[in-house]
Amino acid sequence: MHYPENKELQHLFDNVENQLKKNLPFAIYRKPQQEELVGVFQADNELWSTDFKDKGFVFAPFDLSKGAVLIRPDETVKATHSFLKKLDRAEVALSEEGKKGHMTLVEKGIQEIGKGNLKKVVLSRRMEVSLTKSPLAIFDDLLQQYPNAFCYLFHHPEVGTWCGATPETLVKIKGGELWTMSLAATLPYEGNENPQWGSKEIEEQNMVSDYIREKLHHSMERLEIDEAKSIRAGNLWHLRSEVRGKMRPETDIQKVITTLHPTPAVCGIPTQDAMDFIMGNENYERTFYTGFLGELNLFAQNDISLFVNLRCMELNGDKATIFVGGGITSASNPLDEWIETQNKSKTMLGIL
Repeated sequence: MHYPENKELQHLFDNVENQLKKNLPFAIYRKPQQEELVGVFQADNELWSTDFKDKGFVFAPFDLSKGAVLIRPDETVKATHSFLKKLDRAEVALSEEGKKGHMTLVEKGIQEIGKGNLKKVVLSRRMEVSLTKSPLAIFDDLLQQYPNAFCYLFHHPEVGTWCGATPETLVKIKGGELWTMSLAATLPYEGNENPQWGSKEIEEQNMVSDYIREKLHHSMERLEIDEAKSIRAGNLWHLRSEVRGKMRPETDIQKVITTLHPTPAVCGIPTQDAMDFIMGNENYERTFYTGFLGELNLFAQNDISLFVNLRCMELNGDKATIFVGGGITSASNPLDEWIETQNKSKTMLGIL
């Protein structure tokens, strides 16, 4: 990447290229609606894990029992990156491969809900596609295309290379104040028409808000959950409620994180039953898809900014693996759920 007019940005991108060449760990990212890029670079290839009291960039899997990875900030570089070009959205040719398997999986989920074992379960699939762009070029395109998302590129020789543009905050904590969101439901963005939400989507979103209220209220002095609003993420609409509160002084931040993850938006309700169903039936291991990532005490103690790892891909040589999923409730229809995953896949396929 060449930005001769912006020396800070050139220095940051050169650092990324060097780390990739030397196969050393790093994370580079930009928060939603900001122009500041941050690069966190580790000087050795040690694999560090964290209990969320450390300082650095955290990259955590869906199954947190496998341990969250920490990139240690041996060097932290910041630069401004303004949005110079708007990419033309490529028309993506979608494959029907995997349709039967995914619809069968969804049918199983609906049956499990019908038996009363689950209220909601999030079921996903992965797709492998050929890769022609470098990781940094993909990251640069994500920055241009998704100003409202948390965009990142992550590499660790023991973990792999991941990038994405996620619309979902797991949690932000600063000075005892907590901020999160309740996000659910999906409809395609069509022209300038407002989305027409049905009872299935509204119920799904309410379920997530109720779950967050139930999980967090013990740890909070104050907790407020707003009405749901439609928000756009790329070519999709979602329903989102803002959640704010003040933590009790004795509340442990690690406990808040482990209480919120995995959210009903990526796992289901009840959490453990949904997780067991996913691990027993999805036919692949999610690893870091639907995990979380972000800043951990990087610029101040107890200042945390974490995002759910959605709209992401794993880069491996000349192949990229893309992950897509959707929330299944009693009102779900297997064909509609397949179409929803197809719509979601356009986000990352369009970038490639």
